Amino acid sequence: MARLLERYKQQVVQQLIEKFKYKNELSVPRLQKIVVNMGIGRAAENKKLIEEGTKHLSVIAGQKPVVTKAKKAISGFKLRKGQDIGCKVTLRGKRMYEFLDRLISIVLPRIRDFRGLSTKAFDGRGNYTVGLTEQIVFPEISVDTVEFIQGMDITLVITGNSNEQSRELLRLLGMPFRSE
Repeated sequence: MARLLERYKQQVVQQLIEKFKYKNELSVPRLQKIVVNMGIGRAAENKKLIEEGTKHLSVIAGQKPVVTKAKKAISGFKLRKGQDIGCKVTLRGKRMYEFLDRLISIVLPRIRDFRGLSTKAFDGRGNYTVGLTEQIVFPEISVDTVEFIQGMDITLVITGNSNEQSRELLRLLGMPFRSE
């Protein structure tokens, strides 16, 4: 079993029940899914960027990404409807907890000048989004093979109904929030 999932079941659930006075274990907020999105804006000029982006994302996430397409044409960006513009992966279950564990313990400390994550990145419904500026902070990616540096968004979808409950869940799981 994933280390973080075990910790959630044994410690975090009980701590959240005590703090928020839940009557049932099923009402405790939990991670539903993690979506890793890599928007590759320069893919309009160079198709090779999409291939490299999907290759890197599949190595990072451990499963094959889906190529995202433009919903509508925007002439200012030289974009046509249906054109490939990025890729994304949705992680669930054991793979999701293993990815989050790697993110917290390995990837975030490798970011240059990292002082903690902002607590203001919640969306009002309890979901949290982290933006990374480069994919080379993941140890699976060899710096020598990277032709272009690409950022990504990591969205944690949580089954809670408030930011406070989700923040406490992520804090108990070990997410390094900045003390503001």
